[in-house]
Amino acid sequence: MSRFQNKVVVITGGASGIGKAAVEKFAREGAAVVVWDVVQASEKQQEVAAVNSKYKFIKVNTANFEEVEAATQEVIKQFGKIDVLINNAGITRDASLQKMTAEQWQQVMDVNLTGVFNCTKAISPNMIQNNFGRIINTSSIVGLYGNYGQSNYAATKAGVIALTKTWARELGKNNITVNAVAPGFIATDMIKTIPEKVIEMMKEKIPLKKLGTAEDVANVYVFLASNEAQFISGTVISVDGGLTI
Repeated sequence: MSRFQNKVVVITGGASGIGKAAVEKFAREGAAVVVWDVVQASEKQQEVAAVNSKYKFIKVNTANFEEVEAATQEVIKQFGKIDVLINNAGITRDASLQKMTAEQWQQVMDVNLTGVFNCTKAISPNMIQNNFGRIINTSSIVGLYGNYGQSNYAATKAGVIALTKTWARELGKNNITVNAVAPGFIATDMIKTIPEKVIEMMKEKIPLKKLGTAEDVANVYVFLASNEAQFISGTVISVDGGLTI
């Protein structure tokens, strides 16, 4: 398929996990895909680059607005525009309230919330100029319901939902949709440190009795960026196997 032929997609945090799965899907759909991350792309993505020559990696710390602005101009210079922004980058620094340090709090705020603001602030003017855009922000079920030991993470993911709804109101007149995706328990490297017993307990709580995959979330990114979702804006789609029913 080539639903994204002649489209330019920027994916933050695209070097691993859900972001990596999204890169591969958009590339195979014909898009010019630009990965912004603090780590170099994987060998798998080098294979994608071999299949799709319209692939680019830029080392960007999304918490730094100057870096984001410079990367935005680099993408526009090379590809002429940006059609889709996937604000996927995120980190965790878990601790209970009493044990969480100010540094742990701020690190997560800088990447998960300020980073989303920085990227959208830098890229949205190009979308406004072109009267077209798809902005997809990665939230979490933790942002909807909270989670023990994740004050910082939950706060940022709830903030992402608020930003999504606000920007949907502000940018809609420019034919720009803004939506959020709230993954549940997804089998990525982020949960590899969790004991198997705990993972089995997680599965028992999920009606589908399994963890999601990075591809499950990437599929929703692709849908929201496609023409099929052109009248969907300001919404949050949970990808959690029914956990939050």
